[in-house]
Amino acid sequence: MPDLFYSTAVFIFGLIAGSFLNCVIYRLEQGQSFLKGRSYCPLCKHTLSWQDLVPVLSFLFLRGKCRYCRQKISLQYPLVELATGILFVLIFLFAFNFLYYLIMGCFLIIIFVYDLKHYIIPDSVIYPAILISVIWYLISGIFLNIYTKYEILNTIYSALGAAAFFLLIVLISRGKWMGVGDIKLAFLMGLLLGWPNILVALFSAFFIGAIIGTGLIAAGRKKLSSEVPFGPFLVTGTFLAMLWGGEIVDWYLTFFLPR
Repeated sequence: MPDLFYSTAVFIFGLIAGSFLNCVIYRLEQGQSFLKGRSYCPLCKHTLSWQDLVPVLSFLFLRGKCRYCRQKISLQYPLVELATGILFVLIFLFAFNFLYYLIMGCFLIIIFVYDLKHYIIPDSVIYPAILISVIWYLISGIFLNIYTKYEILNTIYSALGAAAFFLLIVLISRGKWMGVGDIKLAFLMGLLLGWPNILVALFSAFFIGAIIGTGLIAAGRKKLSSEVPFGPFLVTGTFLAMLWGGEIVDWYLTFFLPR
């Protein structure tokens, strides 16, 4: 019962955070600050009241339309809210360093949606995420002794190794296969996950990307020459490794390397 209560509270908090992330994503798209100004309909620009801003429920109550202009509201809004709520619960149940992962999870959700829509990972998101991650390791490692010197070096080497791997791909393909934003995201992933979880994240990203890419080509939605943002796959792989990286590594060692 206590776990259910806390999980419900975390889920509701995640829905609220998801609503805020939607605001951040839209303001980034418009080149506006998300720190000031009330929320408004992106279509008719009418200022929204509190009953228009209840995560998921407002969308359902209004049947997916703006109360004022009756234009359709993008499904992005309830989906991001639900995804953030679910992610927060999963982090609460399965992940270590709850607060740190919640903050990084928010950055990664913004990157996922923004790259999916615009094929770019904004520097205004990735650099603060990297900075916060570095500060976290400095404070928790040096002052709080949460991490050992070996663990801190592990994350540094993982970040540099992942970034170097993507830099090599960018240089070989001359930017056709990957972008510079993917290099920065890989560096953040290394800081967040360390070794061997970074390997789990990268393998998962390429595996999921290959499956979805093949499906899109088979369905006629994409061609072999079509550009597909890789950031969402990297974020998905990061979440898998962040939540179940140890279990995946153990399963791999047990399944493929029997004793």
